[in-house]
Amino acid sequence: MANFKKIIPDILKTVLFVGLGILFIWLSVKDLSKEDIHMIFSSMALVNNPQGWLFIGLSVLAIVAADLIRAARAELLLKSIHYRPRFSMMFYSVMVCYIANLALPRLGEILRCTFLQRYENIPFQKSLGTVILERAVDVVCWLFLLIIALLLNNGLLSNLIVDQSQQLTLEEWFAQKGLSYVGNYLLYIIIGVIVLLIVVIRLTRNWWQKRPALVKVADFFKGIWRGFVSIKDIPNPWHFVFWTVAMWVSYYLGVYLFFHALPYLQHIGPGAAFTVLIFGTIAFMISQGGLGAYPLITAGIVMLYGISYTQGLAAGWIGWILQTAVSLVLGLFSLIATSFYKRHDAAEIPEEK
Repeated sequence: MANFKKIIPDILKTVLFVGLGILFIWLSVKDLSKEDIHMIFSSMALVNNPQGWLFIGLSVLAIVAADLIRAARAELLLKSIHYRPRFSMMFYSVMVCYIANLALPRLGEILRCTFLQRYENIPFQKSLGTVILERAVDVVCWLFLLIIALLLNNGLLSNLIVDQSQQLTLEEWFAQKGLSYVGNYLLYIIIGVIVLLIVVIRLTRNWWQKRPALVKVADFFKGIWRGFVSIKDIPNPWHFVFWTVAMWVSYYLGVYLFFHALPYLQHIGPGAAFTVLIFGTIAFMISQGGLGAYPLITAGIVMLYGISYTQGLAAGWIGWILQTAVSLVLGLFSLIATSFYKRHDAAEIPEEK
């Protein structure tokens, strides 16, 4: 009985994390219609052959490789600010981030830092700073690759339809967003308030530095900043560049290999896969987990290469379900695995003087 009482907390913890994983799964599929589900299963029959499943498996491996590389890159940034987390926990935290983001936008980044604080004893604000840095680098890389995709596909913006109901092209969608931001003075007000706040903080620093509560708040944001600028402390910055390039290559292979699993996409070439990767990323920016938007954008792009809209939409749904399934399965596994982990103090490396 005594031994049973000792394992009750572990059982409850496991149930909690499994229940949380199931909740995330439900939130990610609750908006699918019966027609959508029927189309997905019907389209999957096209890959029901040895070659098709081989390329599906290779595509999944490429996606998992990208997740592992992301964890390695995150570990490198934390090492630059003198923490040595367990790689397994870095990978688990990345996958928990993905599965949480399927439920609520940006929840994953917060949960990822919370996990590292709980299991690796890394201050929340410092890991958050490195996460912000990662996201900033990813955005810059994506913008660079977006320019390449546009150069490879002349007329893409004017021909790619992203809203079938309004027959709205991507160029028109960007124009609408741009006009809405220009005409919205709230953006300028926010920028003005931030600048004013910085000036006030600087002018009153002698006063607030004597208030313990305000000092704690300042230390919190200093921790975020230290994590954000951690890239300058990496012993060999080219390692960070290498992992970043390797991650994008793995994401690309995930799409390219998936194309070879469908007979009607095998002939459209590597350029189409690259374009789907870059513009498909927009889907995850404008909708929850890319739901609905990713298949639509994929269909619009492959139509430019002579594929029918129905086939493109089916391919988009299969591609989306592959990426989502990887996040759900590995995210759920990570939730369960970390529930059995003991707290570890990520040994802080003394700074060299």
